[in-house]
Amino acid sequence: MSSNKSKSTDTEEKRPSQVLQQDLKDVVENGSVTTDDGRHVIHCLTIIGQIEGHYALSGENKTTKYEHVLPQLVAIEESRDIQGLLILLNTVGGDIEAGLALAELISGMTKPTVSLVLGGGHSIGVPLAVSAKRSFIAPSATMTIHPVRINGLVLGVPQAFLHFQRMQERIIRFVTDHSHITHDTFSQLCMNTDEMATDMGSVLDGKAAVEVGLIDQLGSLSEALKALHEMIDSQ
Repeated sequence: MSSNKSKSTDTEEKRPSQVLQQDLKDVVENGSVTTDDGRHVIHCLTIIGQIEGHYALSGENKTTKYEHVLPQLVAIEESRDIQGLLILLNTVGGDIEAGLALAELISGMTKPTVSLVLGGGHSIGVPLAVSAKRSFIAPSATMTIHPVRINGLVLGVPQAFLHFQRMQERIIRFVTDHSHITHDTFSQLCMNTDEMATDMGSVLDGKAAVEVGLIDQLGSLSEALKALHEMIDSQ
């Protein structure tokens, strides 16, 4: 009797450590973790570095692989346990198609979603930041808005420029549909030639991103979590 009880107690004592090891493994392998020790069960997903698309980047680059994130988002949406999603962003941008695919999937989720821009949410990171139902940005963070850039061989024909224009319009339409910024304001920020010495576009700090209607609110982790908990409670 006492032997079995002792064995059972030992097993129970190991569980927190085993859970912690699994959490650490998830963070290392997928950049994500599910927290279930607080008020609600929340999944935290990080989007960092460069968003990798159809081509593998150098091993020296910090990347977010969209083929890893897509099934995670489906699993979160289908999970009976996870109640909300917190997305932490610190990205320089990356593959346009991959970034838009992730943004579309996040925007189509029924569960409460909150994004928080920390450090930077540049380029295709902008649609990702606004894809959540509620968006936050740290005062020290920045967001770079610029026209579409294409690497590789580009044919100097009217069809190529029309393709770029359509791609740019897809991004503008998504951002304006999922934030409070107007089409004209976003387009003007993209085409600004007065701010960056060797490029077109605009760099917005946290306060400016909120003022133009791109991001909902200034804040950091506590404000983002509070908003997510309130959204879960309201359901």
